[in-house]
Amino acid sequence: MGRPSTGKSTLVNALCGAKVSIVSNVPQTTRNAIRGIVNDARGQIVFVDTPGFHHSRKKINLRFRTIVQEHVRETDAALYLIDATRPPGAEEGEIASILTQADVPVVTAATKLDAPEADRARVASFLADRGFVAPLALSNVHGALDGTTSARGVTELLNSLFAHMPEHPPLYPPEFYTDQEPAFRISEVLREAVIANTAQEIPHAVFVEVADLEAGGFDDEGQPLRLWARCFIYVERESQKGIVVGKGGANIKRIRERTTRAIKEIFPYPVELKLQVKVRPKWRQNDQVISSIVH
Repeated sequence: MGRPSTGKSTLVNALCGAKVSIVSNVPQTTRNAIRGIVNDARGQIVFVDTPGFHHSRKKINLRFRTIVQEHVRETDAALYLIDATRPPGAEEGEIASILTQADVPVVTAATKLDAPEADRARVASFLADRGFVAPLALSNVHGALDGTTSARGVTELLNSLFAHMPEHPPLYPPEFYTDQEPAFRISEVLREAVIANTAQEIPHAVFVEVADLEAGGFDDEGQPLRLWARCFIYVERESQKGIVVGKGGANIKRIRERTTRAIKEIFPYPVELKLQVKVRPKWRQNDQVISSIVH
């Protein structure tokens, strides 16, 4: 757990060696508790990538905070990430308090230490004042998945976590790196593409629904030969719909192309997308909508 944009999703992807969580430069891209599964000779760890912990009275942010608190109570250990490029904020104190009361082992790590403005000593001082041990150091994690850099500190992090984890039979087969259903994975990859191809006002105002998911036959092992997905991209205003679609449909074409490329890396079978942009006014104030997309 940690504040928004501390590198939680990036780290989970690097640990799992595959795209488990979508990633963007927009804070609070992660909206759900997403499981990433790491297997090695020592055993299996199931990571729960939680939304960023953020002070806000908006309904959706309150739901994010509830998800974080619920999952901390259900874990065998907690991994607390602190962005070393930013001074600890008000959320840091609250996170530290939650972890102190959680009665689980806590491993702490300072992230983004490859950035010039990073200050590990500041993170260590904050943690020491609250009774935590010195943080592990993480750097160059962002490029680890695509091979552009070699992440530093990941081995030490896993060593520390395995030392704290209880013994238990594995929860998933060794070939699993996540337990997400196809519809959810498609919706998340599509939302990531929308965020990457729209203006700053759009990312928090968009949610995606996979309305229909149909298989075009199955092979001998029960795997689909092809999937057809009808997806709705929802925004809050007509002006936002125009931004997503773009002049002459140019932007929705870019969104489709990016989503299709990402899906090819995830699924072993073709996925055909049908996209439609709709307006759902003030959906972030609608309890029913929030419950359907945040869980």
